[in-house]
Amino acid sequence: MNASLKIKNFLIFLRLDKLRFFNFITTLVIFAVLPYGEYKYPLDYQVQAGPIREVEYDLGEVSLYPTNVTGRQAPYLSAFSAFLIDLDSKTIIFQKNPDYQLFPASTTKIMTALVSLEEYDLNEVVEIKEVNSIGQKMGLEDGEKITVNNLLYGLLVQSGNDSAQVLADYYPGGEKEFVKRMNQKAKEFNLLKTNFTNPAGIDELGHLSTTHDLAILAVEAIKEPKFLEIVGTKEIKVSDVEGEITHELENVNKLLGEVKGLKGIKTGWTASAGECLVSLTERDEREIITVVLGSQDRFGETKALIEWVFGNFKWE
Repeated sequence: MNASLKIKNFLIFLRLDKLRFFNFITTLVIFAVLPYGEYKYPLDYQVQAGPIREVEYDLGEVSLYPTNVTGRQAPYLSAFSAFLIDLDSKTIIFQKNPDYQLFPASTTKIMTALVSLEEYDLNEVVEIKEVNSIGQKMGLEDGEKITVNNLLYGLLVQSGNDSAQVLADYYPGGEKEFVKRMNQKAKEFNLLKTNFTNPAGIDELGHLSTTHDLAILAVEAIKEPKFLEIVGTKEIKVSDVEGEITHELENVNKLLGEVKGLKGIKTGWTASAGECLVSLTERDEREIITVVLGSQDRFGETKALIEWVFGNFKWE
């Protein structure tokens, strides 16, 4: 269709509607009389320079992360709950019911030790008056005078409930205030599902923790050199201040000296809690923390987890 025919058809289209024709003519008149500058809208593209905020940011040392390079699955665990973390990167390598509250048994003594290390001098001498503890003991005798240092060995190596009781009773206000301090530290460490009612780990209503919380507690505990020294001790003989009463202590943790790189931490067991174990292992400058609660074989399953990690994971 040529141009003249298009124009002719357009004019016919306008004549069919008087209002349409009127609007068209009005628009032509407006554009004819309106100066060019009145309907021209220039855009200002000038870039406005502004202040740039300087930020100092230190990336620090970049952590390497554990990666399963073989694809092998974690070993079967009878443990009701388990948690495994890479200490440097804080990467969770494995978890099973990590936030389920369970009886922690003697893993409780990790916190008992931390409160004692915070509140007492290692050379303080405590006189044993009357010990009415049950379960595992280091063998304290009435009238014995012994240092806090040696009580801590009895607590963490022999897992002595009598040692836990004496350390708590020695605190200003006695066991009640000592346990209150244990729970205060639990809050400080952000242990969201942990509550203590006694210093030894005796099963009681409300005395609960999780593998997740215990892993966090272990991370805090190993910052204390004395704690790390004691839990890595396989056996030791300690005595009262007079050297007359001796206590031969043997670590309950059977993996010490058996599993390469294992530095110990704390065992636990009661009929209700089952077998429990918190451990620290280092190989090739890589450290992992493993926690199992409610296990039927705490040592075998912890060892299996450790070997699974170092046999199948690469840090990259």
